[in-house]
Amino acid sequence: MGNSFQVRINKLQDRIQDSDFDLVAVSASPSQVYFSGLHFHISERPAILLVGKKNKPAFIFPGLESEKVKKAKIELEPFPYQESRADWVKTFKNAMEFFQSGDIRIGVEPTAMRYLELELLGLDTSRISFTSAAQEIETLRAKKDQQEIASIRKAIHIAEQALMNTIPTIKAGITEVAIANALVINLLRAGSDPDLPFFPIIASGPNSANPHAVPGDRPLEIGDLVVIDWGARYHGYISDITRTFGIGKISPQLKEIYNVVKRANQTARDISTTTVKSGQAIDQVARTVISDAGFGSYFIHRTGHGFGLEAHEAPFIAEDSEQVIQPGMTFSIEPGIYIPGQGGVRIEDDICTRDGKLETLTTLDRKLTIL
Repeated sequence: MGNSFQVRINKLQDRIQDSDFDLVAVSASPSQVYFSGLHFHISERPAILLVGKKNKPAFIFPGLESEKVKKAKIELEPFPYQESRADWVKTFKNAMEFFQSGDIRIGVEPTAMRYLELELLGLDTSRISFTSAAQEIETLRAKKDQQEIASIRKAIHIAEQALMNTIPTIKAGITEVAIANALVINLLRAGSDPDLPFFPIIASGPNSANPHAVPGDRPLEIGDLVVIDWGARYHGYISDITRTFGIGKISPQLKEIYNVVKRANQTARDISTTTVKSGQAIDQVARTVISDAGFGSYFIHRTGHGFGLEAHEAPFIAEDSEQVIQPGMTFSIEPGIYIPGQGGVRIEDDICTRDGKLETLTTLDRKLTIL
């Protein structure tokens, strides 16, 4: 059994002991992968990990997946069900009784648990109720162990290599979607898992003023800024990087906003977490640089977000985030300026917190490169 997975289960059980619920139900999701090593996709057949205050967890799953469940990284009490709805009901009732016969309060992830699973888990409404276990799970997942960080480093290396292999194709006349397709191919060739964290964002000219633009048929033109936001996945863990390039001669104003964003990125990455302790404080460092330069109203999103098994997870580097930044947390720092009708700039790096400092894991240059 993978020891790191059992450690995670033990930590979750400790948190359940201190909570107001009796067990945690984890549906098919990145959290299920995190705690069990089992990869189930959301489908019409539910797969649920149940973790109580002590003893081994239980796993409810389709009987046809029995061989997969044998490869779990932790010891499980199996509850396979067959295709008939009647057998689903029987199996879910048996799983609930495995933990206790009295009242049960179940903690769930609000953004991952569907009505289908809630209905099946709560068949006996007289004794079963639900609450959120988001904080307990997020707190554990936010602090990465060395194996997780090693996978993230590899995902960063793959993504950076893929971009370097794509850059020679980026020039005036090529479309955004053609660049995105080439980058996807290069990500896979460089060793990314097939399940990319997200489809690359390629946003040129006025489109670059949209932080979440979708690549389209617009051909790049001389004078454009081009925002490229992409990532790779390795052993389930992701990278998330953004760089902004110029096509030919760039206007003085676009150069100015590039330099301001670069300075905001650098200033935020250089802080000490012994003095700046929260996501809110890191956000403020970057936001102040941009505001002082007169572009505060054009910085329209948070400074960053955590990542790991998902592209967006805790901690969040935002104006309202009081979450304490702790060793082992991985997150992005990605300030941006977006001027409608003209263009935008974003420079995003992947960060790991250790020894009171922010370690920048990404290595690509941040100077304005003209293609």
